[in-house]
Amino acid sequence: MSSRYLSFAVFSAGMTTLAVELTASRLLGNVFGTSNLVWASIIGLILIYLTVGYFIGGRWADRSPRFSTFYLIILWGAFTAGAAALVARPVLRAAADAFDQLQLAVLAGSFVSVLVLFIVPVTLLGTVSPFAIRLALSDKQHAGRVSGRLYAISTLGSFIGTFLPVLVFIPLVGSTFTFLIFSGFLMAVALIGLGQSEGWRAAARWLWLPLLLAIFAAIWAGGAFKASAGQIYEAESAYNYIQVLELNGTRYLRLNEGQGVHSVYNPTQLDFRGTWEQFLAAPFFNAPPFAFDEIERIAVIGLAGGTSARQATEVFGDVPIDGYELDPKIIEVGREYFGMTMPNLNAIAQDGRWGLEHSDQLYDLIEIDAYRPPYIPPQLTTVEFFELTRAHLTDEGVLAINVGRTEQDRALVDALAVTLQQAFPSVHVMDVPNSFNSIVYATVQPTSFDNLQANYELLVEVEAVHPLLLASIERTLANQRETPNEGLLLTDERAPVEWIVNNMVLNFLSSEGIGELQ
Repeated sequence: MSSRYLSFAVFSAGMTTLAVELTASRLLGNVFGTSNLVWASIIGLILIYLTVGYFIGGRWADRSPRFSTFYLIILWGAFTAGAAALVARPVLRAAADAFDQLQLAVLAGSFVSVLVLFIVPVTLLGTVSPFAIRLALSDKQHAGRVSGRLYAISTLGSFIGTFLPVLVFIPLVGSTFTFLIFSGFLMAVALIGLGQSEGWRAAARWLWLPLLLAIFAAIWAGGAFKASAGQIYEAESAYNYIQVLELNGTRYLRLNEGQGVHSVYNPTQLDFRGTWEQFLAAPFFNAPPFAFDEIERIAVIGLAGGTSARQATEVFGDVPIDGYELDPKIIEVGREYFGMTMPNLNAIAQDGRWGLEHSDQLYDLIEIDAYRPPYIPPQLTTVEFFELTRAHLTDEGVLAINVGRTEQDRALVDALAVTLQQAFPSVHVMDVPNSFNSIVYATVQPTSFDNLQANYELLVEVEAVHPLLLASIERTLANQRETPNEGLLLTDERAPVEWIVNNMVLNFLSSEGIGELQ
C-alpha cells in the first residue's frame, strides 16, 4: 500500500474535517446567527467530538490495524457528514419558522439536534490521524517523525479546508451542497484507497453508499433553504445568508437568522418610520441657521440595501455618498431589489473602519448602521474608532450611530454615549418609537437640542424642504433622552459589546419580554 496515498487520505480527511466545522457554522448561522455563543457552541462540541475520535481511533487501530478498516472509517465518516447536512435542512427550516415566531423551546431543540447530528461524522474523522500513524509506523525509532509528518499533513489539509468552503463553495453553491462536495470527494478518496488495499471488487461493493447519498441529495437538497412568507430571493455569500421578502409591495432585506430588517424598499414610499430616517436629522444639531443644502458629502457604514442612502439623496439632492458594505453580494442585491441605483452613491465593498481609515474624504455626516443583530461589530464602538471618524468630519460634521436597547436596559446606549464623549464635545440621544433602537448623535461643534428645535422652526418656512426631513427632526425632538454620563468606556483593548448585549437579551427574556413572547 502506497504511503503517499495514505498521506493523501490523511490530508483529505483533515481538509474535510475543517470544512465540516466551518460549513456547519454557516449552516447554523443562517438560522441562529453568528454570535460568540453560537460559535463557542459549535467549536466546543466539534472539539469534544474530535477528542472522542482521537481516543477511539488509537484503540481501534491497535485492534484492527488494517488499511481496509481505515478506509471504511473514512468512507462512513464522509457519508455521514453529507447525510447530516441533508437531515439538518428540515430541522433548520422548522427552526427558521420558530425564530420568526420566537418559539424558544423549538429553537433550542433544533439547535441541539443539529449539533448532535455531527457527532458521528466528526468522531469518525477524528479517528483518522491516530489510525494512520499506526498503519504508517513500521519502526518505533521513527515514531516521532512519522506522527509529526502525518499530523502536519492533516493540519495542512485543515488549513485548506478553512478557506475553500467560505471563500469558494458556499458563495457558489450554498452550505448544503458544500457539505455534499466535500463528502463526495472524501468518499472517492476512501473508495480508491479501499481498491488499492483490498482490490477493486471489494471497493465496488461499497458504491451503493455514494449512490444512496446522491439519491438523498436529489430528494432533500433542492428548494429554498427557508420558506418565509413573501420570500422572493435567497443566497449565501462569503459573509451572510441573504433573504429578500416582499409583503404588500414592500421589500425587506434580512440576513442570517432574520431577526433584523436591514433595508426596506417601496418605490412609492420613503418614510418607513424606522431607524433609517432618523439619520437625516443629525446635521441640524449645529447652530442655526443650518440649511439643508449645506450637506456636501455623506458616508454610510453599513450600507446594506441602501435605504438611508436613498432617503438622503431625496432629501439633500445628489450629494456624493460613500457607502461601505463588507459583503459585495449585499451590494448586488441592493441594486437589483432595493432601487440602489442612485448615480451619486459610491458603494464600496470594504470593512467600514478600514475603508474610512484609508479614505482622504471629509464628510458632513457619517452614519453607522452596521448591525449583525443584535450586535454592533466591536471595532465600530471604541474611542479609537470615534477619534478616526472625527478626523474625517468637517468642522460642522456629525456622527450618528444606531444602537440597540430595551425599555429597562440601556447599557449599550450608555456605553456608546460615554465613549463618544471622549472624542466629541456634544452627544445627544433619541429613542426610535416602537422599536428597540436609539440613535446617538455626536457633533464636532458644541451643540444642543435647542439648536435642532431652532433649525426645525426655520426649515418649516422653507418651501423646498423635503417633508421626510421635517418628520425626522420632529421625531427626534419628540423622543429625545438625556445624555447618559455613566457607562462602560469602550476601547480597542476592551470592547465587550457581545457581553453587554447578551446580558440585555437575557434580562429581556427573563423579565419584561416573557409576556410579549408568549
